[in-house]
Amino acid sequence: MDLDVTAPTRTLAHAAADLVRLLPGRTLDPVLSGIIVDATADGVVLAGTDRERGIRLSRAARTHTDGRVLVPARPFAETLRNLDSPEIRLAVEGRKLALRTPNARFALPLLDLLAHPGVRDAPPRVGALDSALLPLAAVAAATASRDDALPVFTGVHVRQRGDRLVLVGTDRFRMAVASLPWRPEVEELDVLVPGNLLTELAKQADGAEVVLHADADRVGMSWPSAEVSSTVLDAPFPNEEKHLADAFDGAVDIAAADLGSAVRRVAPFAGAQGTVLLEVGDAEVRVRAMDQQFGEAEEAVKATVSGDRFTTAYQPRYLSDALQAFGSRTVRIGLRSGTRRSTVLTGVEPDPTGAELHYVLMPKRS
Repeated sequence: MDLDVTAPTRTLAHAAADLVRLLPGRTLDPVLSGIIVDATADGVVLAGTDRERGIRLSRAARTHTDGRVLVPARPFAETLRNLDSPEIRLAVEGRKLALRTPNARFALPLLDLLAHPGVRDAPPRVGALDSALLPLAAVAAATASRDDALPVFTGVHVRQRGDRLVLVGTDRFRMAVASLPWRPEVEELDVLVPGNLLTELAKQADGAEVVLHADADRVGMSWPSAEVSSTVLDAPFPNEEKHLADAFDGAVDIAAADLGSAVRRVAPFAGAQGTVLLEVGDAEVRVRAMDQQFGEAEEAVKATVSGDRFTTAYQPRYLSDALQAFGSRTVRIGLRSGTRRSTVLTGVEPDPTGAELHYVLMPKRS
């Protein structure tokens, strides 16, 4: 068993850290806690799997001797992260993989590569989109639940509508619907993608284009230096259309950044109940919070108001997250009263990328 390769330390460290973040922190099978290091004439590939996810990350390197080994993932990543040498040399020495710099040597035990199940290839291509659109995909993923007791809500519903890719995430208290232009290569796509995976992939994607892969059982994304796939979630997802209807009792056009800043300044006064009030006036929205222990605060933000004027209560973090998703744009807040109390935020001006975002919040009962 041979392997000898030299690579930029920083590049390899980032790849190892990315792979560790994409895999679960704990596994009962020690073989699955390993990272495959595969050195060829094309460079080095780091790969791993937990049998549900499969990850391959390729990086440039100078290969002296081709080889493929399995080593513990976290010690490998931690060792690379703490090195300040510009280059690192990886070489098999007996039953260990040595990581060498000009003045140091670190050695990791080799795990049983033959016992490893291998990393599955991603399913077939189904389309592609510009990587610049992934932050909006991440907004949808950020609203997915983290509660594994309700697995359907931990996923992001991804489906094709002509030349649009629609992503919906919800934790039952809020919902984000992102509609992105894309280049489909199939006639139909409807999958439920793990939200935490989509969040991490949106951070890591590198390159102008991201390719989406899918079949009945698996979904994946790839770009020139990476290929990541996962089993899909199998559960019916709620229909978002009823929340997006345009029938509002009132509407407010307001600078998302200004309102978001006011919410963050007022939120510390929300107390244990964690409630921030939006009080709609004739030409402003007044943000208020009060608590016997923490005191009270209010701030007015200029706005264009139409329809009914009323006061609505929100969880401050959810409201802040929703406004932050629109950046410096002007946002339209559609307000409903009565039994259909959902609030819908949309951008007033068209996004230059052609993407659309609708963010739904369920107000609190004040």
